[in-house]
Amino acid sequence: MSNQPDTNKLQRCLYFAYGSNMAFSRLFQRVPSAQKYCRVQLYKHQLRFHKRSHVDGSAKCDAWYTGASSDWVEGIIYNIAMRDKWHLDDIEGVGHGYAIKQVCVVDKHDRVLQAYTYVATDIDTELRPFDWYKQHVLIGAKEHHLPVEYIEQINAVEAEVDSDTERAEREMAIHDLGDKALSDRDGT
Repeated sequence: MSNQPDTNKLQRCLYFAYGSNMAFSRLFQRVPSAQKYCRVQLYKHQLRFHKRSHVDGSAKCDAWYTGASSDWVEGIIYNIAMRDKWHLDDIEGVGHGYAIKQVCVVDKHDRVLQAYTYVATDIDTELRPFDWYKQHVLIGAKEHHLPVEYIEQINAVEAEVDSDTERAEREMAIHDLGDKALSDRDGT
């Protein structure tokens, strides 16, 4: 019997979120069908903030392949509807700075799961993330109880204040809206 959840009947797929989409409220706004499956690690990769955004020019996250067995990226597997995957591909900029990559990740029970994720194709190591983007990543990391040391590494990343204050406010409001949508969906 396979460790993979049955996604074929429901036309669903497994998505490995490791950056801002770890925050459920952010992902839920983009992908209403998202269901958290489990926390996982992607080995031989490092979390880096060096993907150039084609929208705002700032740095976004990348799961950078290092080949070193001592490196890993923490993240979350979400089960999402295929109809939403195509939408997420567009939002993430597939073909414009990100590419889709099939990865094997490992959960806390040492089960290997196959999922897709996005990896950077347009890299600039001089860029910094905006403060609100870094907050999305931190919110997701804390929400899913990633290791304290890992959260500290994210927190140590130097960020820039976004001069577009309306965008920054809109981005952070996602978390309030996401919490309300979840409450409405769950009837709480």
